[in-house]
Amino acid sequence: MAAIDVPFLGTLVICATLVGAAYTFAVAVGAGRGRPHLLPAARWGTYATVALTTVATLVLAYAFQTHDFRIRYVARYSDRSMPWGYLITSLWGGQDGSLLWWSFLLGGWTGTCVYWMRGRYRELQPWVIATLMSIMIFFQIIMLWAANPFATIQGSIPADGEGLNPLLQNYWMAVHPPTLYMGFVGWSVPFAFVVAALLTGRLHDEWVKASRKWTLVAWLFLSLGLLLGALWSYEELGWGGYWAWDPVENASFMPWLVGTAFLHSVIVQERYGMLKMWNVFLLCLTFLMTIFGTFLTRSGLIASVHAFARSDIGDYFVGYMGLLLVFCVVLIAFRTRELRAVHRIQSLASREFTFLLNNWILLAMMFAVLVLTTFPLLSEWLDGEEVTVGPPVYNRWMVPFGIVLLVLAGVGPLISWRKATGKNLVRAFTIPTLVAAGVGILHVAVGGTIGFPAYVESPELYSDTVVGGVLQVVYGVAPMACAVACAFVTATIVQEFWRGTRVRMRSKGEDPFTALARLVARAQRRYGGYVVHLGIVLMFLGFAGAAYDQEKEAALRPGDVMEIGRYSIRYDDARMESDPGKRAIFTDMTILDGDGEALARVSPAKFVFRTHPEMPTTEVAIRSTLGEDVYVIMSTVDPQSKRGTFRVIVRPLVMWIWLGGLVLVLGTLIAVFPSVKEILGDERRGRAGATRALRRMEGDR
Repeated sequence: MAAIDVPFLGTLVICATLVGAAYTFAVAVGAGRGRPHLLPAARWGTYATVALTTVATLVLAYAFQTHDFRIRYVARYSDRSMPWGYLITSLWGGQDGSLLWWSFLLGGWTGTCVYWMRGRYRELQPWVIATLMSIMIFFQIIMLWAANPFATIQGSIPADGEGLNPLLQNYWMAVHPPTLYMGFVGWSVPFAFVVAALLTGRLHDEWVKASRKWTLVAWLFLSLGLLLGALWSYEELGWGGYWAWDPVENASFMPWLVGTAFLHSVIVQERYGMLKMWNVFLLCLTFLMTIFGTFLTRSGLIASVHAFARSDIGDYFVGYMGLLLVFCVVLIAFRTRELRAVHRIQSLASREFTFLLNNWILLAMMFAVLVLTTFPLLSEWLDGEEVTVGPPVYNRWMVPFGIVLLVLAGVGPLISWRKATGKNLVRAFTIPTLVAAGVGILHVAVGGTIGFPAYVESPELYSDTVVGGVLQVVYGVAPMACAVACAFVTATIVQEFWRGTRVRMRSKGEDPFTALARLVARAQRRYGGYVVHLGIVLMFLGFAGAAYDQEKEAALRPGDVMEIGRYSIRYDDARMESDPGKRAIFTDMTILDGDGEALARVSPAKFVFRTHPEMPTTEVAIRSTLGEDVYVIMSTVDPQSKRGTFRVIVRPLVMWIWLGGLVLVLGTLIAVFPSVKEILGDERRGRAGATRALRRMEGDR
């Protein structure tokens, strides 16, 4: 039996996928243009295209597992010493494979969406399929002409591969990129629904309801991807932080900001028919930013520790983004009349205006991140000199925006729709305001004694001008302002839950737990959103903790001790270990409290991989508690004398970031989970469909 020609087979399957996507696109357009009998063909064409993308992905996975180094991508991102788990993660470890992985996930989203629609939204369905197939076509074209993951090596075939980047040989590699890609690709489905609505003119609530849960799920995956990326950076990169405003981090953050704006403003459209054009614009912009983020990561135009090498696929992305932009602008302009609002915002003291203000701030944040991220390119084009922008510049803009946004998360639920009266405002704001004021007073009175002073000296010198002095004060009180805002939002959320529960207890005679459970079950999106806001509050507390960091660096010999804050760090010994893939040097250390009692043993290390000896990785050691993390980095160590250089950071409240992320996930799941009414509705639709089918069969007889 002849051996399988894997490179040829893989390329052939990508060609077949392109043909299948083009066929499905054509018949879907035909179904949308007055030939509904073509819709079943479009649906089956979708399933066939999805199957082909799955086959292509499995073929590449097989090539990695069998070490088929004829394939250039396999040779560059794997070697024979890698365990099978890392060989799987190599699928998305480089540019070419990540594009195939993107297509695979897009196929999953598309197939699931088409199966879910079945008898629903028959007028929108053809254009939804056509839009998703057009995206699939674009990625197949890129792979065939610019980044083929099955391209072969010209010349002699290496006996072994180069191996995966040492920084990527980490368990987070199996979790973070797929989750982030799921978030990126997931926005294709809501975008397809809004395009279908624009093409058909069905611009009322139908497309909003159709895309609602898809939007929430895509947002959840994108949020999780950002959070897992921060956790990976914190544990693996060895620089002591979780967010550095790196261009690739920003590429994921920008669509998250716009998508979050859409999730808020679409509520206003559902309730009062306002902000139709605004919501269409936000959803189109969110999808465009996912494509821009993919372009930024893969074009290599901006230096980043995450980015792939510079390549020609940037030209394809620029062309595609240009077509998308023109297409969306023309469609929106064509439907301007239908997108006019039924009602207008009546008062600045209304929940609608609060949501709109929330949107403006989120978009301002996105625009600021976009300008600062692309500033090296802009400066090079304008002045011929590349000027990079560091984290302090980002923080200068993002900290005030973030605190205002946090306050609005507490203000929104307290203000009535349409127009709030003075009496209602006083009643709603009293308790949250008092709680916030109390936290502020406590912060000033006792914060300094427990390590959280009300004013923090900024390490940056803005200028000697009046404006510079004002900025120093603003950023000096920002951590306290964040704590006060967190207290305000938390009090608002608790008050909303309590008021709703109390009403049910009085009107239904229910006990508190039953009343709370049924309250949430009857308004899942609303109360799930409150839980999400609570998760955001916890994360903001963790972010604010960075203002109180303590950091120290020292050179130690075994037995030496360094003091930092209320801790003593004793260096005990160094040891060497090795395995087939790498060798490692560990430095065993003991963390002691103020009384000299041992709290924990930690072992920061350096790993030197056999395939990349020039790229040693720093393996940090972290002792985490709810109050603070002790983060130990071994910078260098002499194997003979065992003298090492260590950097230690005591960072308060980091754990609250990860706990807040879990609460955010819980809140989103509450909002996404189908209600009893939806489940019963699906059952009724299923029974009705079965009855109609039975009647047709009886009629045929």
